[in-house]
Amino acid sequence: MSNLSNDQGRALEFSTLMVFEKEISEYRSVKIDKNSSFESAKKAWDKMSPQLKETFEKCAIAAAKVIFDLEPIILENGNDTLELKIQPDQAGKIGDVRDILIIRAGMKWEIGLSIKHNHLAVKHSRLGSTLDFGKSWFDVNCSAQYWNDVKPVFDRLALEKKKGSKWSDLSLKETVVYTPILQAFVDEIKRSYAIHGKIIPIRMIEYLLGRYDFYKVIGIDREKCTKVQAFNLRGSLNLKSKQKRSVCIVPLVNLPNRIVNIGIKPGSNTTVELYLDQGWQFGFRIHNASTLVENSLKFDIQIIGMPATILTIDKYWS
Repeated sequence: MSNLSNDQGRALEFSTLMVFEKEISEYRSVKIDKNSSFESAKKAWDKMSPQLKETFEKCAIAAAKVIFDLEPIILENGNDTLELKIQPDQAGKIGDVRDILIIRAGMKWEIGLSIKHNHLAVKHSRLGSTLDFGKSWFDVNCSAQYWNDVKPVFDRLALEKKKGSKWSDLSLKETVVYTPILQAFVDEIKRSYAIHGKIIPIRMIEYLLGRYDFYKVIGIDREKCTKVQAFNLRGSLNLKSKQKRSVCIVPLVNLPNRIVNIGIKPGSNTTVELYLDQGWQFGFRIHNASTLVENSLKFDIQIIGMPATILTIDKYWS
């Protein structure tokens, strides 16, 4: 992710936090945890143009309307103080994709929001000469066969890195770098699934979507729309308050048990498609994330198909 995209993402987190505080304060006591992540988000916000700030505020206002309708506990008046906080980036490394937390500590209740600006990417994971994706993704070490398969490619990239080569200097990089790495990736997932069965698809979902239920909030500027998706995998979202119920039910979403198919996308040298049962489908597009050659490659991971039980609400800006 570029510095500009990173700053815009942080600025949208800041805008969402401030809008939520303003709206919630009309109903109950609320405070913001002004931690280091808050300060970083504020610095990013301060860099934005007035036009972009207005866009982010419209996105956040739309998100607040949807989330408040689905989560009545937020606006429920009580003697406690509701807390809003931005999580540190390190949270994502331990299986928590939520950027913003909404917390009522006294009743041991919280929900989280994953904030996205103009993109739907799930993760930006890497494959590298010493990166054991199996251990990171589903707690199964990659096999010796996998390391044997990828070693010639990463050894070549290491030599090119020493020479200071640019990715644009490498001829046929799709066929001599991307395709063999992707094929080794596909083969390793198949091997792990053959040995360990359903824990592989379950743990892959937990890696890609995190270990906590959350709402994904996507601001789409060109459509003047905020898209809210409810990932209620464990049943912790959409609880009723003492005074009212949600305006609609957020269904429980089933985790997958089977890998239906995985392989390199027909006609592509850069993308793997993964099909799981229960309606889950993912695309893994591999690419170089820098001008100069590195001995690692980056995935842009997208959801290309979801269970019908994932509630999606599009809220257009006023």
